[in-house]
Amino acid sequence: MVLQMGSSAPSINVETWVRGEPIAHFQPGKVYVVEFWATGSEPCAAAMHHLMQLQERFKDSGLEVIVVAAHEGALSTVEARVKLDAWLTEKCSNLNFPIAFDHTGQMKKRWVEASFSGEFPTLFVIDVDGRIAYIGHVTRLNEVLTRVLNGSWRTSDAAKVADSKRIADRELNKREQALTKSINRRFWAAVRKEDWETALSAVEEGSALMPDDINFRLAQAHLLLHRMQDMPTGLPVIRQLARDAIERNSEHWLLATLDQLFGPAHDHSHFPSHERFALGKELAEHILARNPLQGDGHKFRTYPAVARYYHESGNQDRAIELIEFALESLDSAEPMLDELKQHLLPDLLQALANYKGEEVCYGALCAAPQSNVLKARSQGGPRRKHKRV
Repeated sequence: MVLQMGSSAPSINVETWVRGEPIAHFQPGKVYVVEFWATGSEPCAAAMHHLMQLQERFKDSGLEVIVVAAHEGALSTVEARVKLDAWLTEKCSNLNFPIAFDHTGQMKKRWVEASFSGEFPTLFVIDVDGRIAYIGHVTRLNEVLTRVLNGSWRTSDAAKVADSKRIADRELNKREQALTKSINRRFWAAVRKEDWETALSAVEEGSALMPDDINFRLAQAHLLLHRMQDMPTGLPVIRQLARDAIERNSEHWLLATLDQLFGPAHDHSHFPSHERFALGKELAEHILARNPLQGDGHKFRTYPAVARYYHESGNQDRAIELIEFALESLDSAEPMLDELKQHLLPDLLQALANYKGEEVCYGALCAAPQSNVLKARSQGGPRRKHKRV
């Protein structure tokens, strides 16, 4: 069934609610906003806070907001749940609506795919009759909700224009998806043959046609800098990527660009040191400005990457300080799933041991310098607690 304006809303069918009280069905006489959402999308993060404001504003008018996490992209259900819980704990500790986890993909299939909506976040407004009044993005919700709540939206010219625009955008998105699929197919075929020139040609085409897609930009930089080691061509590419990441003030772009310069999986021996460290300094400072030491929230997402830059640049005290802040953020006042903490601890402790040049411990878990082997001591054994330098 194709979903469009005026269609009956499909049922709510999820097994897991990670926040708030479960909602089993749509009640007649109430208006619902159902948003399909993903933690890895920056527009999704911004939309969450807008939805919280709208829920508060319209709650006495019969509005119910439901957010469905439906695009986590993790390797397993457990990993996706851990990632989702960590994101909500860090970013949205004061939610005023429920969050469903669609780990089977059934809700996504019957709503997002049935409406041919290819982007996240995508939201649906359900009117008092249980019919879809709007499919789109949170940016227009203020106008739409007021008119849905007073019953004047669905038959209005504005609704018809909005639906026509959505269909046109859908067709454009379908063309972009087809193009991306074609480029990716050529890219991976070339990578398997280690035909770097052909692979580069594919991602350069993708970058030119879709400059907002960071994946093409990163692949282009990676090929030039790390596969082909073509510094004259690669340096302008990584410089521009750094400038764009800073201009966007995007955590994802900043960290991904920093990883191209200081990621442990890359060989940087051929990279001009002064250029690499100058770009690294600028990126690291912008990341810390977004998430300062004195600020609240978890540091484990951003600080390890920044610490690698300071470690390589010779500022061991700063690298140690950042890792210790990341470790301390595991014990912040906000709750955290134990699985997430246990997943993060080994790498954080290993980095701290390497930077300090000595064994370090967190509770019963210890790490020695340059060793990937961590051991748990008995509860009665001696321990050196990590502490801020």
